[in-house]
Amino acid sequence: MDNPIYRQEERDQQLIELCGQILSNARNELYLHMRFLDVALSSLRFTPDFGVNPAATEGIGFYYHPEHLITLYKKDRKLVNRLYLHMIFHCLFAHMFVAKGRESSLWNLSCDIAAEYVMDDLYLSCIYRSSSQIRRRLYCALRQHNKVITAQGVYDYLQRQHLSQEHVMQLAHEFYVDDHSIWNEKPENPNQQQQQKWEDIREKMQTEMETFSKEASEDSRSLYEQICVENRQRYDYKKFLRKFCVLKEEMQVDMDSFDYIFYNYGMEMYGNMPLIEPQETKEVHKIEDFVIVIDTSMSCKGELVQHFLEETYSVLNEAESFSRQIHVHLIQCDERIQNDTLITSREQMEEYRKHFQIVGQGGTDFRPAFAYVDELLAAGKFHRLRGLIYFTDGYGRYPVKKPIYETAFVFMKEDYQDVDVPPWAIKLILDTEELKRSNT
Repeated sequence: MDNPIYRQEERDQQLIELCGQILSNARNELYLHMRFLDVALSSLRFTPDFGVNPAATEGIGFYYHPEHLITLYKKDRKLVNRLYLHMIFHCLFAHMFVAKGRESSLWNLSCDIAAEYVMDDLYLSCIYRSSSQIRRRLYCALRQHNKVITAQGVYDYLQRQHLSQEHVMQLAHEFYVDDHSIWNEKPENPNQQQQQKWEDIREKMQTEMETFSKEASEDSRSLYEQICVENRQRYDYKKFLRKFCVLKEEMQVDMDSFDYIFYNYGMEMYGNMPLIEPQETKEVHKIEDFVIVIDTSMSCKGELVQHFLEETYSVLNEAESFSRQIHVHLIQCDERIQNDTLITSREQMEEYRKHFQIVGQGGTDFRPAFAYVDELLAAGKFHRLRGLIYFTDGYGRYPVKKPIYETAFVFMKEDYQDVDVPPWAIKLILDTEELKRSNT
């Protein structure tokens, strides 16, 4: 007996088997051209899903619509290869894991542009296609504003352009490859285990590209640069700055060490005689003598410097941060000392932050700042210098000799590429987007 339901199920099963072969062939072809992607290409589980167009991933499965995938394959098998690699890039660059807090449609577009930019820059026969005029024009504009084209960099660029809705729709149509609706179905906190899995894959992939597949990585420069950007360590600047505080005792009640159980027991047993009372001294972290140097060369953007000052001010403005005797030197320096402002109170710090203006815009040389601080030390301007933080882009001449105080170079650029600092210095890389959000 001819059963239409059975016939449809049989047809669907045949489509699924055919799609499995198509995706397996795409994975194999990509692997032959980019062996450093072996683990990444094998990390998604093929799963049919008639609700996506044409495919989607959340970092676990490769969800595809069988009919749409076959239609894409009939048009050009390279389109299936591009779809596969495009979704792998989303996972490697953690696009779905960091979508929270951003305007969804613009973030989706930015992720697609970043993934397609890397793919168009590979020039591999299995994925190559001629770029449209829209793409070439946008890529050229992005390269003028970013050394490395990341999703965050694209997102910031598109926000600054204030594009019309029509223009945004045109770009979305041009760069649309996969379905991102599944990204919004995640719980508030993304799957940390999956995120860690892709971080591990990305780190191993960078090592592979730098060693065994070094020649292949030279032909995949944009991909390698994005991998390096995503693999860099990010830090909580507030926690870092507190390390330069001095631990000291002050006359104040320490309620943190107070035990209410013994206090109440004594009051109940003996009336008004507590067994334990709060300590009258408390250990607190105070900032006394400190130096912050701001690189005001042409390569440092005023907006980034302002965000850095905002975050520094928020830490120093905490109730326990300021000591009664404080000397914080805020120095602006490019190739020479341009300005030195001494901060001795919260009010002065706030005034400096509100009316800050960059002075200099010359070349970059770190040595004059260290020489100047050494002069201040020799003149007895510091009681107990804890350290020096140098905010910069990293491109300059470093002192040869290690200073007697702790030194940290702070980098805050979304497209930051690793720069070697002297072995005696701390290297701190801040997340631009996180810093912006913490200041709002």
